[in-house]
Amino acid sequence: MSAQIRFLGGAGTVTGSKYLVEAHGKKILIDCGLFQGLKKLRLKNWDEFAINPETIDCIILTHAHIDHSGYIPRLIKSGFRGKVYSTEATRDVCKILLPDCGYLLEEEAVYLNRVQRTKHKPALPLFTSEDAEEALESFVNVPFHKTHAISSQISFEFRYAGHILGASSVVLTVDHKKIFFTGDVGRINDEIFHPPDVIPNMDYLVTESTYGNRLHSSEDVATELSHVVNETYGRGGVLVIPAFAVGRAQSIMYYLTQLRRQNRIPSMPMFLNSPMATDFSSIFKKHTKLHKLTLKDCAEIDSHFRYVRSADESRALNERTGPMIIISASGMLTGGRVLHHLKAFAPHPENTILLSGYQSAGTRGESLQNGAREVKIHGEYIPVRAQVRNLDNISAHADYGELIQWFQHSKVKPKKVFITHGEASAADEFRRRLAEKFGWDCSVPEQDEIFKLE
Repeated sequence: MSAQIRFLGGAGTVTGSKYLVEAHGKKILIDCGLFQGLKKLRLKNWDEFAINPETIDCIILTHAHIDHSGYIPRLIKSGFRGKVYSTEATRDVCKILLPDCGYLLEEEAVYLNRVQRTKHKPALPLFTSEDAEEALESFVNVPFHKTHAISSQISFEFRYAGHILGASSVVLTVDHKKIFFTGDVGRINDEIFHPPDVIPNMDYLVTESTYGNRLHSSEDVATELSHVVNETYGRGGVLVIPAFAVGRAQSIMYYLTQLRRQNRIPSMPMFLNSPMATDFSSIFKKHTKLHKLTLKDCAEIDSHFRYVRSADESRALNERTGPMIIISASGMLTGGRVLHHLKAFAPHPENTILLSGYQSAGTRGESLQNGAREVKIHGEYIPVRAQVRNLDNISAHADYGELIQWFQHSKVKPKKVFITHGEASAADEFRRRLAEKFGWDCSVPEQDEIFKLE
């Protein structure tokens, strides 16, 4: 085996995942994500790409989240002409996520030009919704557990990872040696998704470490959620739940539906205000083998929620009073309709903002999680007098204990481990735990670092 891996993203941060493998004259990019969160990270999206995109042969995409897929339209605009390999469900989710991301980037550019807060005249989006639509034409579906050859010496296979619909780990084989990329790994005992596949024997491991220094709460999600709902209802307030439209929104809807059926929460209007999440519900029904919900479960969820589709309907929600529940994207409050709800409801103490999962550094969600009493939205500072709660146990990421359990159950013995997709402290803590538990040779790569695989 003669190969090298270069960490173009996801190194020292949970965002911008991009891993370039070079072997036998081929350049293969595992994931192609946008940097999000802190401004210094977001600015990296505008940098000239580290290598000529025209020289990249293909992209292998683990899943559809923007921090893994969102740079694909930009890379194609810059000259990439290869195929993007993904599972069918990942492509279906990208058909929603990528154009929506392009639309939000366009809207941001329009806003910056209107208020003249831009160094560039005019401000331009990183890519447009039209660019995203064109990028989808490069996608090629590859089923789970089917070996796909890139050349006579190189092949790959997708393995089920849980996390979100279509999410996979990647087994990349070069000269009979295997490099295993975990992608983002789901929970072992998730209510919605199946546990991740057992890991096959491999030589090199590239693992995420989002929760590399934390364990999820042991409290039952339904119980924790019922407490928040009942407390807010008792105050006559509005419960706003920022939720990632891909997966998280459906999980929360599932729990709320179960609680309502069991009469553990009172009857009140419940809204899903995200066209993206609404479209995603139909994809959920298409790929029933990839999750635990039946079509009957999906129908029951639909019966309890009102789907908000138009912008006028969304604005009308802000004129309503509680009690009611609004689920809306984005989950880290980086954009989307939820920002308008935050402006309307955060200033009032009877309301609750319920964060549902990981909040990246530099996001409004992280600011609220850390106790911020005001947040900047659309150029103005909004006071936060509402209750802010965190539903940590509903995270779609395995914590360090679950990852270790997964590795242990799979009985893997990698020659070398690369720890990625985690803040610096989380990645280093996970490195220490893996070294102590298994005696593995572990490294936490830095941005643009190159490792020879021999």
